[in-house]
Amino acid sequence: MSPQIRLAALAALTLLLTACPTTMPSRQGQSSHTHNNPPAPYNPNLATGNAVSHGTTLQPTGSSATYRAVSFQELPQWNEQSFGESLAAFQKSCLKLANQAKWQYTCARANQTARNTAAAKAFFEQNFTPWQVSERGQASGKITGYYEPVLHGDTRNTSTARFPIYGIPSDFVSIPLPANLRNSKATVRVSPTGNNRGVIQSNGAYIANLAQFPITARTTALKGRFVGNQFVPYFTRAQINAGALNGRAPILGYANDPVELFFMHIQGSGRLRTPAGNFVRLGFADKNEYPYVSIGQYMSTRGYLPLAQTSMQNIKSWMGKNPNRLAEVLGQNPSYVFFKVLDGSSDQGPVGALGVPLTGGYSGAVDKHHITLGAPLFLATSHPANANAGLNRLIVAQDTGSAIKGAVRVDYFWGYGDEAGQLAGRHNATGYVWQLLPLGVLPTYQP
Repeated sequence: MSPQIRLAALAALTLLLTACPTTMPSRQGQSSHTHNNPPAPYNPNLATGNAVSHGTTLQPTGSSATYRAVSFQELPQWNEQSFGESLAAFQKSCLKLANQAKWQYTCARANQTARNTAAAKAFFEQNFTPWQVSERGQASGKITGYYEPVLHGDTRNTSTARFPIYGIPSDFVSIPLPANLRNSKATVRVSPTGNNRGVIQSNGAYIANLAQFPITARTTALKGRFVGNQFVPYFTRAQINAGALNGRAPILGYANDPVELFFMHIQGSGRLRTPAGNFVRLGFADKNEYPYVSIGQYMSTRGYLPLAQTSMQNIKSWMGKNPNRLAEVLGQNPSYVFFKVLDGSSDQGPVGALGVPLTGGYSGAVDKHHITLGAPLFLATSHPANANAGLNRLIVAQDTGSAIKGAVRVDYFWGYGDEAGQLAGRHNATGYVWQLLPLGVLPTYQP
């Protein structure tokens, strides 16, 4: 999935914390009259794992994050959650998690649970341990929002629909980069292997100078093209907007508005609505691997907009009044996304990094190095529509993003369309995160 926008200054945080008892519910939720109840189903995680008590603190090897086991009643407004909606989102995760040993038992229980409030609440309390997440001693982190845009346009080039939505170019090549070369400025030899792929090999016919590529500590592939006997970085956004892809890439459709199209690149997916009212679902296929650069920061530096006013809506409005600055401003972000047409009905959410459709209001993007993809996640932050109101919600970690880095860092998925876009564009606040893991399963770090 997908890259997302990070706009505006931090909003004031007001958490609606409620005074709650700290007694942890029984893990199996059994009453004291156990002679009338069947025994709890066998949980292999507890047989082979480590049951933990409240207050247990862990820091996985190599991680900057710390996890502290807490009771559910320590989670702000826990008893007021829409547990049925949270369960429905988690059941989607189980489409991918159910075959993993540590999730098999929990997913089997989830799929047997009705989506009513009482049953769903009992399911989460009886099958998970909440772990409060902190990083380098800080429990608070950054919470932003994203959404699935709806672009107006057409599947053909018209006088109104003029801005192309590109698929993967024919000359675009992705070459896996070993971890030991991420800090290297060496020259390596590479060869194409077909289907937009290549490989580093000692007898490769092409030369790639790693110093030319925008490599970071998390880069996993070189993205480029062959020119002569060289493998060079792929075109930047400014070059592509100036016509570098003409004749090189399939065009999946045309957007009416280049700024709307830009924000779909940031979100990583979207829907194209044609004049006939039909929708084309568009998902992330690949990217040119240049890092995301905030155009809001650039506009503030140039004096176009105050930093506190660089919301998505204000940027769109300013661009509409200053079309002569369009190429300049959009070109400041070199990152460029290529799309693919997706199957599926228009009422499904976009598919996240986990490989399941996202649920508006109940899915989020995380840093998978610190948070387990597919796991439930309790989020406590402020609401973008009202900084004095809390947004305390049990969601599910089902997506990632190139700008989502850190243990206490969540991008909240608001859904699709203009209303979701307005909330996502204003969502930039401080928040707190608890990761829910199956009983007996401990937090891990994935380098």
